Amino acid sequence: MKEIYTEIEIYAPARVVWDILTDFDNFPKWNPFIKEISGNPQEGSQIEVFIKPPNSNRMKFKPEILEYKSEEELRWLGKLLIPGLFDGEHSLSITAKTENKVLFIQKEKFSGLFVPFFSGTLNDTESGFKLMNEALKREAEKRMG
Repeated sequence: MKEIYTEIEIYAPARVVWDILTDFDNFPKWNPFIKEISGNPQEGSQIEVFIKPPNSNRMKFKPEILEYKSEEELRWLGKLLIPGLFDGEHSLSITAKTENKVLFIQKEKFSGLFVPFFSGTLNDTESGFKLMNEALKREAEKRMG
């Protein structure tokens, strides 16, 4: 198993950050990592995600939403071909620190037989998380004026 963990403080209310994260139609305008995302973000539904990690090819997958807690967490599970080969549980979570400041955490737990063969791609994925976190911070703080 391998885990990628990133975090960033954002000077905006949880509601503002959540609105950006769940407005899938606008992801291509601000997000350098998740280039497109579509579907209904509710528990049990399947969404479609296109990512482009730095230095890696664009990837498409169709994860299932495991958790949708408004202004707190969006978590999904993606699988490569069949379960157990290369599975990724991705979460985007928001913890309010004050009325106008949150801690945003983006992480993913990878498991399966193929994980050892994807170490280079996982490093690129971590870089993509960091780029997305910075872009989310800019977008949210811009909305605060």
